[in-house]
Amino acid sequence: MNTPRFLMRIFLVGVVGFLWMGCGQGGGPRQDGKLVVAVIPKGANQVFWKSVHAGAVKGAEELGIEVVWKGPIKEDDRESQIKVMEDFITRGVDGIVLAPLDPTALKPSVHEAVRNRIPVVIIDSDLNSDQYISFVATENYTGGRRAGEHLAKLLGGKGKVIVLRFLEGSASTEQRVRGFLDVLKDYPDIAVISSNQRSGSTAEVAYQTSENLLAPLKQPGGIAVDGIFCPNEFTTFAMLRALQDGGLAGRVKLVGFDSSETLVHAMRNDQIHGLVLQDPINMGYLGVKTMVAHLRGEKVERRLDTGSTVATPANMNEPAVKELLEPNYKKWLKEE
Repeated sequence: MNTPRFLMRIFLVGVVGFLWMGCGQGGGPRQDGKLVVAVIPKGANQVFWKSVHAGAVKGAEELGIEVVWKGPIKEDDRESQIKVMEDFITRGVDGIVLAPLDPTALKPSVHEAVRNRIPVVIIDSDLNSDQYISFVATENYTGGRRAGEHLAKLLGGKGKVIVLRFLEGSASTEQRVRGFLDVLKDYPDIAVISSNQRSGSTAEVAYQTSENLLAPLKQPGGIAVDGIFCPNEFTTFAMLRALQDGGLAGRVKLVGFDSSETLVHAMRNDQIHGLVLQDPINMGYLGVKTMVAHLRGEKVERRLDTGSTVATPANMNEPAVKELLEPNYKKWLKEE
C-alpha cells in the first residue's frame, strides 16, 4: 500500500466535502430542489407587516419555494432583529429578505450574511451599505411629498402644522418627514410649529406623546393648530386617539401614512383627511420574487419602487384605492 498516495486521496476527498458544504450555505437549491428564503420584518403586529408577510407567502406559493418569516415583536428591538439575522446565517438559508430597523446597526449582519454567501434583498427601509442585491420599497421621500401637497391643499396654503415623528433610526419614516417638510417650504403661509417630537415604541407612550404635543396648543373652543402629519400607521393611530379623546377629531386636518381597519373607519367619519398608502403585499411579493430571480441566475433591478397613493374620503371607495386601504392579507395567511 502506497501510504503517501492513500493520505493524499483522503485529503482530496475532505477538501471536496468541505467545498460542497460551503456551497450549501448560500445560493443553490436544496436536495429536494426547494429554495429557502428568510424574510425578516421590522415588527409583527401592524397590518402593514401582516400584508408584507402575505405578499411573501404569495411569492413563495407562485415560485415553489419555502419562506421562513421571523422578526422582532416591537419596532425598536434592534438586538432582536440582529439575533434573527444571526440565526438564519447559522442555519444557512439560501437568501434573506430584510426590512432593517436601523440603516447602520444591521449593516454588520448583512455583511456577515454576504461573507457566508447568503445574498440579501432589502425592503421598506434602506441600508447604509452597497452589499445587497436589490432595494424593494416605496419611494418614501416621494410619499412624504405627496402628504405635504395634500395637506397644503386641505389648508388652502396657510395655517399651522405639527409633525409626530416615529422612532429615531427609522430610515423610511425619516425620509417621509423630510419629503413632507421640503414641500411645505414652498408655502410661506404654512408654519411648522413642531416637528421634533417622537412617538416612542409602545402604543401607550405614543398616545401620551400625542397628548403632550397637543396640550400646549389647546385653546378655549379650539386648538392652535390646523394640520398634523404622521409618517406611519403607528403614529397616525396614536394621534387619532389623542384627537378623539380631546374632542378635536375632524376639526384638525390629519394626514397619515399606511392603513388599518381603525384608520379606514376614521376616514369614513372625516376624522382622517388623507392616508398615503404603500402596497405592502406587493413589497413582500417583489422582495421574494427578486431574491429568487437572483438565486436562479437572472438579472435583477438594483432598486424597485412599489409605489404610493393618497387615499382621501372622496376617493376611498374607488376599487384601486379600496384594495390598498383594506389589503386582503388574511387570504394568504389563512386567517379567513
